[in-house]
Amino acid sequence: MPEMDEDIAKLDLISTIGFNGHVSGGLQIHPDRDHLIYPLGSTVIVRSLKTHKQTFLTGHTNNVSCINVSKSGRYIASGQVTHMGFKADAIVWDWETKSIYCRLVLHKVKVEALAFSPNDKYLVTLGGLDDGSVVVWNLETKEAVCGSPAAVLSAGTTYSVRYANNSEDTFVTGGDGTLRVWSLDLQNRKIRPTDCNMGQLKRIVKCIEVDDNDEFFYCGTTSGDVLKINMRTHNLSSCGPAKGKFSQGIADLKILKTGDLICGTGNGTIVLVKGAGEKYSKLKTCKVEGAVTSIALRGEGHQIFAGTNMSQIYKFNFTDFTPELLSTSHYNKVNDIAFAIGLSDLFASCSKNDIRVWHTPTGRELLRVTVPNMECEAIEFMRDGHSIVSGWDDGKIRAFTPETGKLKYVINNAHHQGVTAIACTSDCNKIISGGGEGQVRVWNVIGNSQSLAGAMKEHKSSITCIKIKENNLECVTASTDGTCIIWDLQRFVRKQMVMANTLFKCVCYHVKEFQIITAGTDRKIAYWEVYDGSQIREVDGSMSGSINGMDVSPDGETMVTGGDDKLVKVWDYNRGEVLQVGCGHSEISKLKISPDESLIVTGNSDGSVEVWRYPEKE
Repeated sequence: MPEMDEDIAKLDLISTIGFNGHVSGGLQIHPDRDHLIYPLGSTVIVRSLKTHKQTFLTGHTNNVSCINVSKSGRYIASGQVTHMGFKADAIVWDWETKSIYCRLVLHKVKVEALAFSPNDKYLVTLGGLDDGSVVVWNLETKEAVCGSPAAVLSAGTTYSVRYANNSEDTFVTGGDGTLRVWSLDLQNRKIRPTDCNMGQLKRIVKCIEVDDNDEFFYCGTTSGDVLKINMRTHNLSSCGPAKGKFSQGIADLKILKTGDLICGTGNGTIVLVKGAGEKYSKLKTCKVEGAVTSIALRGEGHQIFAGTNMSQIYKFNFTDFTPELLSTSHYNKVNDIAFAIGLSDLFASCSKNDIRVWHTPTGRELLRVTVPNMECEAIEFMRDGHSIVSGWDDGKIRAFTPETGKLKYVINNAHHQGVTAIACTSDCNKIISGGGEGQVRVWNVIGNSQSLAGAMKEHKSSITCIKIKENNLECVTASTDGTCIIWDLQRFVRKQMVMANTLFKCVCYHVKEFQIITAGTDRKIAYWEVYDGSQIREVDGSMSGSINGMDVSPDGETMVTGGDDKLVKVWDYNRGEVLQVGCGHSEISKLKISPDESLIVTGNSDGSVEVWRYPEKE
């Protein structure tokens, strides 16, 4: 967790929009059948399927890499990644209190996978590529029982671990050229592996499931076939399907009570496979968006949930096998966030391939505007609410209708290194755009015609932020060349320039427009006089990492910042003191205060969006 001062009040996180679909097996269902559990950045989200209420389990210092729920539902375990040379924690959470039961620290760099024993007595954790060990923990004493290298030196990384369903002493691990059944010798504090006899078969195992009677276990491989191994003899029972293997491999699979398998594949197909006999046949299939990385069964498997690497969660019934989209979000960095003027219930966010409009109270996606293979760098609502203006990395400015997402107009070749920042005047007649080459351009938008009114060429590098004065006569632009320039929008000349040894990421006018505040990679928040460009004050905005987003409240009394340290900070504008702090799930890339000053919306580097309650005025 980033360092937070204990004396400062915590910001209240209301809800999140997002799902980390890159965690294999990351979607879990609690045995109470009402709660969906999944990772998001450095947090574990517990979401009620009935009320959609979210609970946040926070304690990891970096992204969650694996997750598992015990058979009784008493515990949740999650592992994380960390930086090279550091230890990676595994945390066991108490379900009743939603608090940390114990923190297990032994693995280096990454915890790859974990599994609970049938009676919640033990937890097995598997280290990643840089660690390569498997460790058994006693959950009563909260200490390690024993450990061992997960595979022989000639084998690659071990990716998966699964406990037997009826034995506290047996579990299975599988990975790149390794498949082992382990037995726990508690008296001698040892775990003893037996390698499975695969003959000439060479496979990379990504997921393992053990049947109810512990007779066989099934492995999904990157080659797209399913291995069936006898648990007692450790011999390969069958490998299928022989023809028509699953495209792009199997990332997760589950066994139904009938003995059939449900497999999630890398090409986005979910397949029901007849798996009881020696022959494999595909009974039902359905297609979803993105590669399937996790499958979870609700109850006996009548309802199935699937997560994909495009941050989608789907739900479908066993009978009709038709997927219904349960949750969606961006799957790349959120580049910008915008509220419509005077409307706090709707906001738009942009990322790679699309712009999305969200309903703030429910987090539902209302509209998606897709431009394939392009990245939207900046968005702004026109003051009249008739269009969403957006800047794209192909150098075009595109305007869409907020109701339907229909394209209204395109300004071609607006900038030759992508449109990186955008702002609209309050009379809706002009658009000011900034490009990757450092130019600032003013466009007349009247009726159905768009024309270039003027260009300003003083910045030497990419424009990151543009803010316009209320009277539309001047604007301020921030750039990664270490300058912020105040421009005259009638004569298209520079009025003032401020310089600092930083890459400016954001700039804001104070409400009374006599000051601007800037922030960037030097972690400082600087106040500047608009009249002569002199610096008034400088405060430390962050202890570590760049400040990427900043907004001043409509009344000018407070401001909010967020950045690479994952912290959202609410500041007293005049005193330059932090009033409240919220710890986000990953690096914050943009933020906005809602027009009614009740919410803060933050966009993150992993594509997720968080909604925070704005602190009430004293």
